[in-house]
Amino acid sequence: MEILFGTAGVPLSSRERSTEAGVQRVKELGLDAMEVEFVHGVRMKEEKATKVAKIAHGENISLTCHAPYYINLNSRDQDKVVASKTRLLDTARIAKILGATSIIFHPAFYTEDKPENVLLKVLVELGELRKELDKVGNKVILRPETTGKPSQFGDLQETILLSKEIDGVLPCIDFSHLYARSNGGVNTYDDFCYVLNQIAEQLGDRWTNNAHFHISGIEYGLKGEKRHLIFKDSDLRFDEILKALLTFGIKGTVICESPNIEEDTLLLKQTYENICLLK
Repeated sequence: MEILFGTAGVPLSSRERSTEAGVQRVKELGLDAMEVEFVHGVRMKEEKATKVAKIAHGENISLTCHAPYYINLNSRDQDKVVASKTRLLDTARIAKILGATSIIFHPAFYTEDKPENVLLKVLVELGELRKELDKVGNKVILRPETTGKPSQFGDLQETILLSKEIDGVLPCIDFSHLYARSNGGVNTYDDFCYVLNQIAEQLGDRWTNNAHFHISGIEYGLKGEKRHLIFKDSDLRFDEILKALLTFGIKGTVICESPNIEEDTLLLKQTYENICLLK
């Protein structure tokens, strides 16, 4: 199968809350991947990361990592920018030991700055970060994520532009966030095809052969994303997202962030397999 499906963190049905047990449970469920969540800080030690990597390799489970939430490359306080970059570097260091292919992160907030100025600032800071990783031979892909609130830097075009300008950077396309950010405006097969076409035209095979997505149910309001929901409580047409991925021949990973984690991840995988059979 061209697309791997995985959970955002340790499955709820895991016998323990450890990353090791999570990887093993993902395998038992018949899933393919797991995103290791460092959203509240990178606390995993190198010894544990080595152990997790061995288990993941043995079980043939692909790993990615989500960096801490506390990142703002556009902060007016330069100390906070430095701290943000340190969190990303810490995530990348452990990700390399884990054998993780990518790290996902939310790049910045606009605050009161013009979007075009924020883009330039993020390009500079992210470019410097990429150079630091390259110096130490860390080839983990940095994946800025499309964000769910208009106040957050990270619409579709901004995310694509970062990837066009900086080698070693590719987008994490969160369809739930695009749906929420547009107040439900991105929610048809044609909408999803438009999104995929925009990225494919600008980034080419380096993205279509190595894409990364987040998909979950989501609640939104006038200010965008409120909270994740399970699919049955959300109007997001996830089946049409999957149909669009197949249409474009996308290869990569889909991570589900729904509150019931593994149930909706399994639903995504089963739905995709059914669409493949019907093609």
